Amino acid sequence: MGLVAYIHGWVDFFLSWGKLVQNREIGWLTVDRKTGKFMREQQPLWKKIKLLLLFNPLLEWIDRTKLLRFVLHEKATHAGKVESSPASKKKIKSFVDFYKIDMSLFEPEDINAYPSFQDFFIRRHKPGVRPIHKPDDSTAAIVVADCRLVVYDTVPHARSIWIKGHNFTIKNLIQDDTEWQRWHNGSVASFRLSPQDYHRFHSPVTGRIKWCKRIAGDYYGVDPICIRSDIDVLTSNARCAVVIVTQDFGEVLFVAIGAKEVGTVKIHERFHAPGMLIHKGDELGMFEFGGSSIIVAFEPGRIEFDDDLVYHSNRAIEVDVEMGMSLGKATKPGVGARGYQYAGKLKDDVPGTGSEAGRAARGGRSYKDVLKED
Repeated sequence: MGLVAYIHGWVDFFLSWGKLVQNREIGWLTVDRKTGKFMREQQPLWKKIKLLLLFNPLLEWIDRTKLLRFVLHEKATHAGKVESSPASKKKIKSFVDFYKIDMSLFEPEDINAYPSFQDFFIRRHKPGVRPIHKPDDSTAAIVVADCRLVVYDTVPHARSIWIKGHNFTIKNLIQDDTEWQRWHNGSVASFRLSPQDYHRFHSPVTGRIKWCKRIAGDYYGVDPICIRSDIDVLTSNARCAVVIVTQDFGEVLFVAIGAKEVGTVKIHERFHAPGMLIHKGDELGMFEFGGSSIIVAFEPGRIEFDDDLVYHSNRAIEVDVEMGMSLGKATKPGVGARGYQYAGKLKDDVPGTGSEAGRAARGGRSYKDVLKED
């Protein structure tokens, strides 16, 4: 009986994998936060094979050549043009069918109402389908997108489990020689969006914009196979970085990272201006066609991530989450940035907030006055 049970177990194993491959459920292992069910993400089989070929110890050198980077960039640019054409509209139905997208969550629901695949890709949620966790509580941070998520208390912890690039640091991520130290050993949340996801992203916290900048780069994929390889995917790809000054979390760094077949990362123009108010849940920007990733970094000791997120992340399991869900809570509410009290003691001489451009954007008001306004 023992031998029969052993053979039966292996047969079940291979049959289950055969079913997963048939259903294209061959992506990274995730857990649905709502149901607790473990599953694998749907993914085209050929894409999976290409990732395994390019991102492995033997062949990773291939993806470090300038030629391949140029090809990926050109493919991303070309894909953006193709998906914006009226002819691309015919792809929408098969895409919706393959990924089983529930169009009742979006407006418009009718796929024929989208002029192109690109318009469909940046579709909007219907109001209310993604409720914001504790909308009036500024000490509660939220998930920024429909995605798969891992969280880590420190950057070294994230590097030991999830982000394996040789040169991943906050300094390299934001290409800054001074500001990076604020988040150097801080807490990190990594959000990964797949092509089938809603591709608009939202603020995790309430605060004021300190600065926003665009960083040029390449277009590697952001599948876990890529991120957990030795190639510096997150610090090499094109990206936009935004800093939000808050009352309860200090300064929060938000970095939206493009990927293979993502031609554009867009931060809405109004959030380029220093001093601009943003509420948690407000739409901060969007990605155009393809998979993509977001890194949100908090200063050390300023956030306690939710227990379930920490538990699965420490086991290298992504959590399937929805925008607006709880991310964590502030550990030092009311302290503000740089240890100053948020209302009244955050000075104008904080780097990046006292420039003439910043004052102009704030209508000549001091930064502390802007912060105190509702």
